[in-house]
Amino acid sequence: MRTSIPASTPASTPARVRTSPRSLTVVGALAAAVSLAGLGTAHAAGTTLSQGHIDAIDVEYDGTALQFHVHDHSVAPAVEYAPGDVVLRVLPAAAYTVPAGTCHSHLGTAGTTVYRLPQTETTGLLWPGVSGEHLAPGVFQGDKVQVSLASVSGPGKITVYKNGLCPKNNRSYDSADTALANTRDVAAGEHDHANWAFTKAGTYTATFKVSGTLANGTKVGPTSAVYTFQVG
Repeated sequence: MRTSIPASTPASTPARVRTSPRSLTVVGALAAAVSLAGLGTAHAAGTTLSQGHIDAIDVEYDGTALQFHVHDHSVAPAVEYAPGDVVLRVLPAAAYTVPAGTCHSHLGTAGTTVYRLPQTETTGLLWPGVSGEHLAPGVFQGDKVQVSLASVSGPGKITVYKNGLCPKNNRSYDSADTALANTRDVAAGEHDHANWAFTKAGTYTATFKVSGTLANGTKVGPTSAVYTFQVG
C-alpha cells in the first residue's frame, strides 16, 4: 500500500561524512569510516537500529540546505547517519493491543494488534525522537522549520501521535488520513518524543521532507529523505 500527499519534487540530500563535537555522520563509505575511526564510532551502510534512544527526525541546516539525519544516542560517542544508510527495526515486543474508544480509532479496530514504539522510553525497544537541536536560533523565521510526511509505502499505515486525553486528536502524522496536514513544526533547540505506530508487520518506506524560511525571507527546501522501517 502506498499513500502520498501531493508535493513539489524535493531536492535530495547528498551523502557525506561530517564530524561535530556531538557526533559523526555516517554515509556508508567504509573507507571513510575507517579513516575517521579516531573521531568517533563509525559504521558501514546497512546498519540496523533496534533499541535505545535515537532522533529519527534530526534536522540540520548547513548554511545552504536543510538536511535530515538519524542521530543514535545509544552509543558513545553518539553517531549520526544519513537516513538511507540505516534500517529502523520495530521489534515484535512492540506489539500493542488497540484500546477501545474513538480516541484510539486511528490505530485500527479495538482489540487488534499493531506495533507501537512508545512515547516514553521502553527497555528493549527503539525510542525515536524529533530534534531541532542542530538548528541555531535566529536563522529561520519563528525559529522553526516544517517537517512533512510526504508518502508511505508498506503493508499498513504509519501514525505518529502524542499521549493525551484523546490521542487521535494529537497526531502529527497519519499516512492514511489525507485530511490531516501531516506536517509539524520543528523548533530550534527542540527535542521531542511521540508514539510511532505501524498497523501491520512488514517493511515500510516513508518519505519525509523539510522546508523553512530564513529570517531574511528566503525559502529553503524542500529537502527529502527516505526512511526504512522493518516491523514485527
